[in-house]
Amino acid sequence: MKKIALFAFSEDLGVFAHIMMNAIDMKKQGYEAKIIIETKATRFVKDLMDEQKPFAGLFKKVKEEGLVDGVCKACSAMTGAQEAARQQGLRLLDEMNGHPSIARYLEEGFTVLTF
Repeated sequence: MKKIALFAFSEDLGVFAHIMMNAIDMKKQGYEAKIIIETKATRFVKDLMDEQKPFAGLFKKVKEEGLVDGVCKACSAMTGAQEAARQQGLRLLDEMNGHPSIARYLEEGFTVLTF
C-alpha cells in the first residue's frame, strides 16, 4: 500500500482545504493517507468546529474517515487550539520536543508531503 503523510503547515485555509480533499481522494484510490496539522494551521482545529465556517464540513469528513493522524501539541498550545483538539478526540503529537517527527513517518514508510 502507498503511504502518504500530508503535513499542513500553511495558515491559508484554501491550502488546508486542498490537503483535506487530496487525503480523501488518496484514500479512495487505495492510499493510506494521514494529515498532520502543524504550526499556524493548528488554528483550523478550533476554527472549523464552527459549522458555519467554510470547509467545516470537509474537516468533519476527514476526521470521521480517520484521516487526521494528529495535531502538533506545542503549536496547538500557541494558537489556542489544544483544548479544541482534545474535545474532538484528535491526538496531540509531541515526540520531537513537543512537535511531530517527520522522521518517524519516513521510518514507517510514508512519503512526506508538506504544504
